[in-house]
Amino acid sequence: MNPCPNASVLRSIGVALLTLLCVAGCEKKEAAKPAAPVEVGVVKLSARPLRFTTDLTGRTSAYLTSQVRARVDGIVQKRAFQEGSDVKSGQILFRIDPAPYEASLASAKATLMKARANLVSTQAQAERYRILVEGNAVSKQDYDNAVATAGQAAADVASGAASVDTASINLGYTEVRAPITGRIGTAQVTEGAYVQASAATLLATVQQIDPIYVDLNQTSVEGLRLRREAASGRIKLDGPDRTKVSLVLEDGSHYAQTGILQFTDITVDQGTGTVTVRALFPNPDHVLLPGMFVRAQIDEGVTENALIVPQVAVTHDPKGQATALVVDDANKVVSKTLVTGRTIGADWEVVSGLAPGDRVIVEGLQKIQVGQEVKPVDAAVPEGRSVSAGIVTGPAAAAAKSGAPPAAPAH
Repeated sequence: MNPCPNASVLRSIGVALLTLLCVAGCEKKEAAKPAAPVEVGVVKLSARPLRFTTDLTGRTSAYLTSQVRARVDGIVQKRAFQEGSDVKSGQILFRIDPAPYEASLASAKATLMKARANLVSTQAQAERYRILVEGNAVSKQDYDNAVATAGQAAADVASGAASVDTASINLGYTEVRAPITGRIGTAQVTEGAYVQASAATLLATVQQIDPIYVDLNQTSVEGLRLRREAASGRIKLDGPDRTKVSLVLEDGSHYAQTGILQFTDITVDQGTGTVTVRALFPNPDHVLLPGMFVRAQIDEGVTENALIVPQVAVTHDPKGQATALVVDDANKVVSKTLVTGRTIGADWEVVSGLAPGDRVIVEGLQKIQVGQEVKPVDAAVPEGRSVSAGIVTGPAAAAAKSGAPPAAPAH
């Protein structure tokens, strides 16, 4: 037997080895080829004027409220108004039987007349005794007694005059008059009813509703921010440039009149954690009635160079600081720490940390890390929003077309 291997077998082995070497060489070349940069969606920020507003809910309340109550006892003889009508200050609303008070006034006047007559007599006697005592015709004691009697008579006159005034006032209370100008509600008593001053019987209620207050509820955190903005002058509580407030009524319609911000309360409701913000609205047509539920929008002014960034681009580090990933000029990922303000729809207001022109990553965040080279492309913006312009389209877009800064509701 030939110990040498067959030539055909050797050729087959050589071909196999050559194939393996070629495959290994190709794999090395492919491994050496660099990977393509990851594609990420970015939003390029731009600054522009942005009007900020705060939306709050609340209820209306009367500008002035006066409860009309009985100030004398007696029988109601007449109701002199129509329920639900407008009344003027000083207008007669009820008449209470005046007869007992007329008699009291007449008696007080008679008593006063008697006291005045007695005063004339005692003063004349005291004057005579003064002359006589100088000539020792009467004793000094008699003169002193005459002077004292005259003084007592003068006191009786003063007391009688006060009684006349009191009786006159009580007689005047029998005509119950409107203390303020406004709209009167339901009469609480009818003609023939007995009312008492000691019980302060409620007769009716008058409310002035032009202008009218709107009391709004705001969280204590937002109330703190509102007071800071008032202190800084961004929100004005007085002067010609006072902060304006608009209303949306219960049926969804917009109230035609614009109100002004009055003040924020200094007490936080412990049950709800809210404070009261009060606005004042003109109400010439009496569209607003006390107790109505309304939604108000407080105009907080315009930030000239506002920046907003989508909330999806903002995360928080272990320290709780807001961060965002940005593509730098070398197309590498950079992390930036932000100071954010209020939320505006699906966006954050950026106070600091970003600048106009920054390319913020909003898509592909899970596939990248800081320092990595990426391929930035414009992110797909949902219909109705323009993130790159820093506005929310719709009413804001219409405002922008008209040249007015768009409104950005704060939540």
